[in-house]
Amino acid sequence: MKLWCLTALLGTAFSTFADFTVTREPGAFLVKDDTMPVLRYCLQRPADSKLSVDSGCYFHPLTTPSGITITEVAPSDHPHHRGIFLAWVEMHGKKDADFWGWGEHAPKKNRVIVNRELDRVSGGFIVVRFHARNEWLAEGAVVVEETLDAEIRKETHAYVLDLSYTLTPTADTTLTRWAFSGFCVRTRKEGKLEAYRPDGPVTLKNPKHTEPESDWPDAAWYDYTLTFEDGKVAGVAVINDPKNPPTLWHNHRDTRMLNPCIVAPGSVQLKAGQPLLLRYRVVAHDGPVPRELLNRLKKFE
Repeated sequence: MKLWCLTALLGTAFSTFADFTVTREPGAFLVKDDTMPVLRYCLQRPADSKLSVDSGCYFHPLTTPSGITITEVAPSDHPHHRGIFLAWVEMHGKKDADFWGWGEHAPKKNRVIVNRELDRVSGGFIVVRFHARNEWLAEGAVVVEETLDAEIRKETHAYVLDLSYTLTPTADTTLTRWAFSGFCVRTRKEGKLEAYRPDGPVTLKNPKHTEPESDWPDAAWYDYTLTFEDGKVAGVAVINDPKNPPTLWHNHRDTRMLNPCIVAPGSVQLKAGQPLLLRYRVVAHDGPVPRELLNRLKKFE
C-alpha cells in the first residue's frame, strides 16, 4: 500500500489503495474503484455548472459498487442542491448569510464556501481518508471555519462514506429554525422511490418546508431505495450520529432529499470560537435496503 503525500496530491500523480485509485483533478479530488468513479469531492463550482450558488466543497457523484450514480447536482427543481453538502438557509452572526442558496430569508450573494487546504490523504485496505479545511465567506469575511475529515470504504454491495465536520464560528451565530437545511444528500429524480427506517417502510407524509413540526421523527437512519426503469435497484442511506444535536428529518420524497436537520427542533446558538461537531455516515448500496448493514453501521466509534 502506498501513502499519498501532499506533494503528490497537489500534482498530477496518483496512488492506489488496494482497489481504490486516488487522483487530483482541476478543482476536484476523485476516488475510483479500479477504473470506475466512486466519489468526487468538488473543491470549487465547475465553470460549466448549472448550480445557482458559487460554493464548492460538496460531493458528487457518489456511486454504488455496480457504478450507479446516486447523487444529483443542480436539478431543475432546486438548482442550488449539490449532491452531498452542508449549509444552512438562514444564519445571523458576523454577517447574515444563506449558504444553502435559497436566498429568501438571508443574503446568498457573496456568500460562498471555499476550500483552502486538502491534505492528509492516506489509505489502507479498500479505504481512503482525507482532510479538508474550508472557509465560509460572507462578503469576503470568514464567518465559519470548517474542517472536514472524510473516509470512503467498501462493504459488501455498498460504499460507506464517513463525514466528520467541525464548524467554528468567528462570532456568536444563530442558526435560525427551519424545517430544512444543514446536512443534505440529494438523490436522483429517476426511478420509483421507497423510503425506509430501522422499523421498516416509511408511510409518513412528505414534510412541509415552512413547518418544522411536519418533519419526520429522528431515527438512527433513513434510506431511499430506487427502482429504475431497467429493473436495477440501488439506494442511499444517511446514518445520524446520536451525539449530534437534536434532529428532525426533512425527507421529502418528491424533492429527493435526505436531510437530518438540527434546526428543525429549534434554533441553534453557536458561540464564537467554540466548535460544533457533526458526524454523518452515507451508505450507497446496490439492491434492496441493506437493513442488517445499516443497523450495524449505526454504531459510531
